[in-house]
This record gives sequence, structure tokens and C-alpha cells, in this order.
Amino acid sequence: MSAARTTARILLGAGLVFAGVSHLTFARKDFQAQVPDFVPLDADTTVLASGVVEIALGTALAVTPQRKGLASRSTVGWIAAAFFAAVFPGNVSQWQHHRSAFGLDTDRKRLIRLAFQPLLIAAALYGTNDRSASKR
Repeated sequence: MSAARTTARILLGAGLVFAGVSHLTFARKDFQAQVPDFVPLDADTTVLASGVVEIALGTALAVTPQRKGLASRSTVGWIAAAFFAAVFPGNVSQWQHHRSAFGLDTDRKRLIRLAFQPLLIAAALYGTNDRSASKR
């Protein structure tokens, strides 16, 4: 795997672990601003659960070996990409309902934030899919 892909994967994994820990500790209130109204759980439970998932995904991105099959780095990448897609409605909800959190205190800033979710999806797939391994 290339150094760029490895770096992307490790940085994304570390970022997810940091975000997950912040869900459980100092940023719980800010993350609650992103929970859409349609989620059937209360906002704090949702934030705590998503924090645990982020810690698990970040750890898996960092330590899962490259191999074929279900327990592969590629599978973890696809799961992380799906997670980023699944939480996107929370970012949209924050923008739609004008909820300030994480310094996103204007609609323009919240709208710009939306553009970064596809980049996270791309990073998850780029960092975990070794094209040279699939040609073997």
C-alpha cells in the first residue's frame, strides 16, 4: 500500500478516535446540535452511541490488516464510508435548523461544512483500498 494511502487511513482513524472520545466527553453538547429531530433516541444517547462507533471504526481503520475477505481493511473502509454517509443528515439538520456548534455559527459556515462529508467518504475509501492488491 502506498505511503499516501497509509497516511490517509491512519490520520482518518486517529481523527475518528479523537471525535469519538470528544463525543463521550468535552463536546457532547456540541454534537447534540447535529442530531436530527427524526432520530428516535434522545440526543445524548445518540451522541454517546455514535462516539462508541467512531472509536471502534477509527481503531479498526488503524489496525485491520490488508487481506481479502470479510475481515479486510477494504471492508472497514466501506463501513467507515457508510458511517460518514449515515451521519450526513445530522450535518444537514444542523444547517437547516440554524444550530450553532463547533464554531459553525452562521448558515454559510454550516453549509461549507456539508462539503467536507464527501471528502471523508473519499478518504475512507482511498486509504483502505489498495488497487495493487486487487490485481494479484
